Amino acid sequence: MEKSLVSVFLLIIAVAHTLAKDATTKDGKRDTKEAKDSKIKLPQTLSRGWGDYLIWTQTYEEALYKSKANNKPIMIIHHLEDCPHSQALKKVFSEHKEIQKLAEKFVLLNLVYETTDKHLSPDGQYVPRVLFVDPSLTVRADITGRYSNRLYAYEPSDIPLLYSNMQKALKLLKTEL
Repeated sequence: MEKSLVSVFLLIIAVAHTLAKDATTKDGKRDTKEAKDSKIKLPQTLSRGWGDYLIWTQTYEEALYKSKANNKPIMIIHHLEDCPHSQALKKVFSEHKEIQKLAEKFVLLNLVYETTDKHLSPDGQYVPRVLFVDPSLTVRADITGRYSNRLYAYEPSDIPLLYSNMQKALKLLKTEL
């Protein structure tokens, strides 16, 4: 009986030691590579990092349907995952509290591929590109950024203009429809 109790006790200590073992190197520092690998990776959401707490649509067709059904304008963000300009705009967009709050009033769609709809690339296919579509399913070509050669392009420094254009899209919704 005593031998079995000692065996169980040693087994408990071994298990506890294994579970409590910290990923450290020989010099006592934390092994960051192993720690990074041990983190649980969450699946990518439709936000793709543009605002994880916002509701995003999966397709342009779904966005059009929701826009018409809910009488909300659509905000479409064309971007690429490996584009440094897209990544820079995404970082500023996702960290801007006012934009994130205002974005709740839109049907949101971010695309990492080009659509076949020529209305979504009125002046060419470049990224990042932000377009607004009203519930009457009209692309708002009059809501543009500050560049004459890429009308719908925004840079991180253009966030105040993007915010203003979002407000303009909502205001036009109320006055025109």
